[in-house]
Amino acid sequence: MSDYVFTSESVSEGHPDKVCDAISDAILDNLLDQDPESHVACETLATTGTVIVSGEIRSSGSVDVEKVVKTTLNEIGYTDKAYGMDSKDVEVISMLDEQSSEIAQGVDEGSGLHEEQGAGDQGLMFGFACNETKELMPLPIHLSHRLVERMTDLRKNGTISWLRPDSKSQVSVAYENETPIAIKKVVIATQHDDMLNKFDNENDEHDFVEKEIINHVIKPVLDECGLPYDESFIVNGTGRFVFGGPEADTGLTGRKIIVDTYGGYAPHGGGAFSGKDPSKVDRSAAYMARYIAKNFVAANLATKCEVQLSYSIGVAEPTSFYVKSFGTSELSDEQLTDIAKSVFELKPGQIINHLNLKYPRYRITAANGHFGRENDLFTWEKTDKVDELKAAVSERK
Repeated sequence: MSDYVFTSESVSEGHPDKVCDAISDAILDNLLDQDPESHVACETLATTGTVIVSGEIRSSGSVDVEKVVKTTLNEIGYTDKAYGMDSKDVEVISMLDEQSSEIAQGVDEGSGLHEEQGAGDQGLMFGFACNETKELMPLPIHLSHRLVERMTDLRKNGTISWLRPDSKSQVSVAYENETPIAIKKVVIATQHDDMLNKFDNENDEHDFVEKEIINHVIKPVLDECGLPYDESFIVNGTGRFVFGGPEADTGLTGRKIIVDTYGGYAPHGGGAFSGKDPSKVDRSAAYMARYIAKNFVAANLATKCEVQLSYSIGVAEPTSFYVKSFGTSELSDEQLTDIAKSVFELKPGQIINHLNLKYPRYRITAANGHFGRENDLFTWEKTDKVDELKAAVSERK
């Protein structure tokens, strides 16, 4: 299929599911800050007036769950019940338990059946990169993230003071011969203050919200992209979005895995990231897969690259590994895979050490995507293997 329209979506840090991701990752960061060897699998549920935190941990540190929850909610902007949750009054229920000793012996060096640190669970993980943006990400998810990110920035800096935390975006991009050529549709749903005291009716209120979002959010993001775009934007398609947050829609950790990765443009292994320490290959190996794919594209060895890894619990060696270029490389997929094996270390312990994953960095990953971010803490976004990959190719000629 050479001509098509592809759509991705993103959600803001105030979306109920993202609130839960942020809380889970804030608890993870808190424990890693005290004990880099902490093992954490933390799940959060947020609903009307209540946040429930559950999961399993093993750490020499301790965490004040209520404090972390309330601090995170306050940072996001849930400071008034009218917004969908008030950080000051929320009830916090902690049901954290000890990690299973049988899981522990699979991820501790020298324990279980194998000497090396094994994977924390079985599973399959994908990484992806392409040359559609300077961040080497697919354009639809990139633009979707930038839209909600901009709404959050404008809300927090007071430029659009009537915005509330909960929002979503959706972007449809037209492709011709696998190349983005135009933005076909942009959809925004954003929570806002009740402004009927300023407007005669809901239609006038909606017209105001629509105009402000188009002029201050949508057009600036699309203009920076540089592609032509259709101006038939959809803003708050129901007409009004005042009632939002966890009171309107229960949130749960790990329900936005497509938003977290490539917007559906590439496969997903099914495992969520947030609340999981790096011994969980759902997270660490997905980061490594992105790192591998991005370095291949950055080295101009492919314009599109997909990587898959899979693991067994307790075993260090991957059970499978491939690199695929969709025909965009002068090298065969088999050659690319062999080169990757010679350059990248793929055992869980090696991944954790190379990407420096035992230290706090996860709270900031909880919104605006885990990939395509320019931040030194996102070590999996570095392109520091380009020269080594090029040298490995030269050696094989």
